Amino acid sequence: MQYVDVASRLLLLTVFVLALASKVSSRQAWGEFVQSIRSMAVMDRAKAPAAAVATAASEAGVIVLAAIPLRWAGSASFVLAAGLLGCLTVAVVMVVRRGAAVPCRCFGASRTPLSMAHVVRNGILIAVALLGLAASLVNGSFDPGLGAVVGVFGAVLGLLMARWDDLVSLLRTT
Repeated sequence: MQYVDVASRLLLLTVFVLALASKVSSRQAWGEFVQSIRSMAVMDRAKAPAAAVATAASEAGVIVLAAIPLRWAGSASFVLAAGLLGCLTVAVVMVVRRGAAVPCRCFGASRTPLSMAHVVRNGILIAVALLGLAASLVNGSFDPGLGAVVGVFGAVLGLLMARWDDLVSLLRTT
């Protein structure tokens, strides 16, 4: 189970590093992220900047905790990631049910409107967080070499999850 912990940590670490970097990489990127929260209309528009800061801080928390090679930190990272993704998924479902064409700013500038595909992506990420949490609570032996291989595998899957819109678009056109 330690390998599931490592793969899950690296997958979520990769996803959240890319997500956070896309939001804070420039003043324009941050402004577009705040505007996308306003456009989602799932809360009072005046609270969008605070929600953006809370989202970015939570993403940073997941990153820091996932990078600490201690069991409690991994467990905390998985709980924080699952909670954040759960909240984001509820917001996406609300937007999709309303039929609003709000672009997903999860990983930077995107013209792809929020859809059930984003709910599926978030569901997969929540499942990874919960699986990682379960794995982080189990004792077992660990081979560092195999752990490194599994970690790379998790990071590659994280890169693929960050390109979810492209993957869905590719599958829809074939």
